Amino acid sequence: MIVYLYTSIHVFKCGEVMDLKGLYPEKRLQDSSIGQQVVADLRMRILSRDLENGSTLSENKLSEEYNVSRSPIRDALKVLENEGLVQLKRMGAKVVGITEKDIDEINDVRLMMESFVFKHLLEEESNDALIRELTKIVEMMKIAFKYKDADEISFKDVEFHETIIKSIHHRYISILWSNVKPVVECFILLDMRHRMEENYEDFHRVIHNHELLIQSIQKKDKKLVEEAFYLNFRDVKKGSDGLWDDPVSLKKASEYRGKQ
Repeated sequence: MIVYLYTSIHVFKCGEVMDLKGLYPEKRLQDSSIGQQVVADLRMRILSRDLENGSTLSENKLSEEYNVSRSPIRDALKVLENEGLVQLKRMGAKVVGITEKDIDEINDVRLMMESFVFKHLLEEESNDALIRELTKIVEMMKIAFKYKDADEISFKDVEFHETIIKSIHHRYISILWSNVKPVVECFILLDMRHRMEENYEDFHRVIHNHELLIQSIQKKDKKLVEEAFYLNFRDVKKGSDGLWDDPVSLKKASEYRGKQ
């Protein structure tokens, strides 16, 4: 049974007790700095619309809410501004948020990056090591699917695509990926949580699409690559249809705790 909770998570860090909303999996924040924890929490709150578009974020109020000094709050807001999620103001920021059009455009960037990477992979003599690594990741996705762990599936999904992107050792493609990864990760978390609640069996197709991507690398089949890309990115859009315009579904997805 999936249980939805919305409560503060107390994280002990350097003698301080931080109060996080817990929308981002806290197990992923155990070795993170205070600033990294705050920005991860705020990012999820913005993308899930717990913090509404157009609302004002005060450094002082956030400092009190998270029980930290203003310095990590200020740093977190700068990171979020670079991601296009807030607009810095004096002593705080305005939430810009994100639209479904923005999400489509981010997926366009992902498609361009991975298409470029796959073009290079088709020219490689051997991709055996990459195929082994991707196969291991998919096997771990299957285990997470078995135990209905949407968050673990999400992180393995991100790891799968990151492994492909980084495999060609292209410095600026890697930089571009690093810039969009935090927001993409949150999209995938919310989407997978939504699927887990609304359409659990759909994960069979998710995993099949990843296996098809591996086959396309293994066989170096251009037509298969195109088919795999079409299925994967079409399903990214199709699986999320309605989620970003449905406050109730977004709230459920953001509050999902699953296996922490």
